[in-house]
Amino acid sequence: MSEAKPKAVVLLSGGLDSATVLAIARAQGFEPCAITFRYGQRHAIEIEAAHRIAASQGVERTITVDIDLRPFGGSALTSSLAVPKKNSAEEVAAETGIPVTYVPARNTIFLAYALGWAEALGSSDLFVGVNALDYSGYPDCRPEYVACFERLANLATKAGVEGAGFRVHAPLIDLTKGQIIRRGLELGVDYSLTRSCYDPTPEGVACGHCDSCLLRAKGFAENGLPDPAPTLTV
Repeated sequence: MSEAKPKAVVLLSGGLDSATVLAIARAQGFEPCAITFRYGQRHAIEIEAAHRIAASQGVERTITVDIDLRPFGGSALTSSLAVPKKNSAEEVAAETGIPVTYVPARNTIFLAYALGWAEALGSSDLFVGVNALDYSGYPDCRPEYVACFERLANLATKAGVEGAGFRVHAPLIDLTKGQIIRRGLELGVDYSLTRSCYDPTPEGVACGHCDSCLLRAKGFAENGLPDPAPTLTV
């Protein structure tokens, strides 16, 4: 009789990074439990994508948490502020400062929910798809942030104080988008199911010019592949 796999809570947004992290958690021998957030984001098409990804990777335990961050505002993803558009990934890399698509404290909020579920499940492991190379400069995507949240998790919970402690896994933290996609392809991730655009059409077609679209296109180009998700051609 085989031993039960240890559970891991995986933040699954529906984008390519979180789909890759889900596959990595499975490959490392965990039973992934996927948590997705409906937080008032304009790109809510990702929620449907997250459900498709979870099903494609055989995830049996999934939850979607409703938290409305729109009353806070402060971000183009949760308000009427326009999503900035650019023409190349080089423009994204050249931008200084934190862009208006940053959602105040989003990863801290998400990880706090994931931590609570993990403690209830008896899981010691959280997986998050943050990346500090091909990204938009968000402060809650940096290695020092991940390390600090892990310390918080072990200070602020019964399981952290009395148990084996929590680990926050960020396996993409030092990879380029091209490397992330390459790793996902090795693990059989179907990227046609993923959606990453910050400003998609109501039908879910990507705009092609937001930071997320441009960085995603760069990653597929580095692998000699077109993006398999639908994107506007104008």
